[in-house]
Amino acid sequence: MLRTLAALFATAFAAPATAQVEPYDPNSVEVDVELLLLVDVSRSMTPNELEIQRRGYAEALTSDAVLQVIGDGFLGHIAIAYVEWAGAWSQNVVHDWAIIGSREDAEAFAQTLTRHFSQGMRRTSISGALTTGADLFKDNGFTGLRRVIDISGDGPNNDGGPVIPARDTVLAQGITINGLPLMTQEGIGTQWNLPDLDQYYINCVVGGSGSFVIPVTDWAEFAGAVRKKLVLEIAGDVPPPAPPVNRMGVRPAQDGGYDCLVGEKIWDNYRRMWEP
Repeated sequence: MLRTLAALFATAFAAPATAQVEPYDPNSVEVDVELLLLVDVSRSMTPNELEIQRRGYAEALTSDAVLQVIGDGFLGHIAIAYVEWAGAWSQNVVHDWAIIGSREDAEAFAQTLTRHFSQGMRRTSISGALTTGADLFKDNGFTGLRRVIDISGDGPNNDGGPVIPARDTVLAQGITINGLPLMTQEGIGTQWNLPDLDQYYINCVVGGSGSFVIPVTDWAEFAGAVRKKLVLEIAGDVPPPAPPVNRMGVRPAQDGGYDCLVGEKIWDNYRRMWEP
């Protein structure tokens, strides 16, 4: 009966017909959502920012708000993984796929995140992170009613392939992409910063059913922004349309005429300056 109901829900919330949804695996564990956290650790992030990120995710995952929305789900548990990324070939699985259905599960996951803090890695490849992230859903042992990538970052793509083809390939697999652009000024690589990074994420990175962006403009907001984002993703809620961002505001994803190669162009300009 449970599998029948799960199948009906999966059909009700299925991706568009163009998406290539993975076939059902009878040996996998059914969950409300498969949620992959892709967290930026590029060299522009300071050690303080890297620690704030890990602790922010740990705090959010163990918060009452997140645990309640997990418990209120159709099945009452989710599958989650945490991966740090930077350049095209720099992705580190900090915590592989695990099930969270209780406070004990969440605290065990959070302890792994705060056990040690990684050093930053070079470059920023959102395309590489998304491509690697999509592959991590394959044969992960779980079947979710939804599959979601939650990607954070403090700058545009400047390494690996262009971001648009990578994003579209992920969306074609029925995976939703949500964004957490980090629009702070603490990092050392301010030359890579975009004042409208939230618009870059809206137009070039996120997509899929109910996709959205929550910008972070101050590190003091980070844990709260992550908590809000996780609640929306786990519940499957679609944020209502919102006016231009006003610190912690939720922006709905939308299409627009944006130069999605802006990061590559900035990198090329600085590379020319280094050349004789």
